[in-house]
Amino acid sequence: MDDTSLLRSPPAIALSGVDLSLGSEAARVHILKHVSLDIGAGEAIGLVGPSGSGKSTLLMVMAGLERPDSGTVTVAGTDLGDLDEDGLAQFRGRNIGIVFQSFHLIPTMTALENVAVPLELAGHQDAFEIAARELEAVGLAARRDHYPAQLSGGEQQRVALARALAPRPAILVADEPTGNLDETTGRGIVDLLFAGHRERGMTLVLVTHDPGLAARCDRTVHIHSGRIDETAAHESADREVLA
Repeated sequence: MDDTSLLRSPPAIALSGVDLSLGSEAARVHILKHVSLDIGAGEAIGLVGPSGSGKSTLLMVMAGLERPDSGTVTVAGTDLGDLDEDGLAQFRGRNIGIVFQSFHLIPTMTALENVAVPLELAGHQDAFEIAARELEAVGLAARRDHYPAQLSGGEQQRVALARALAPRPAILVADEPTGNLDETTGRGIVDLLFAGHRERGMTLVLVTHDPGLAARCDRTVHIHSGRIDETAAHESADREVLA
């Protein structure tokens, strides 16, 4: 990724002064604390930090799955705060693909049907043709008529990835996508993620606890106690320069 090109184009994702607390009354916890971050179009970002640091919550805010208490979240030029719930869902369906640690497949639908769902919701007349191509791209053409219970964990995650990529989103976010997989299977999923990012020019935001996986991204953003840790970012950049 050419850093100068990222600076010339508007950011794909821009967060400014984002605060978010979850829970109620005495159990309310301040998760994100005045977070500001720009992510360039086509950039791959690794979000890293200790458990409970707020990295997954930050990803959910970027994807419009959590609304901040204050601050602004602008994605693909749209201020998410200006959208109601229906508008947000429609925007997400057109612009953002999401891959979770748990696969979130619909158990009563085949792999093909699971991938076709977001396409049908978006009004694509050729939803099943597109879904079939996406399953072939992740190596599951022969498993298209199988139900999730008939698939391995790695196969289910590949279906989930195909479903996220099928609408051709400008932005792909992934929350610990290899967390429930063994090392070899996880490596295959990661290769598919980065191939999709590279071949389609998508912006990729990846939450991971794996330093090796984060190192494959263009930039690593460190989260600590709900804040972006600028010290860790500078130390990481210094290590890359020395390497």
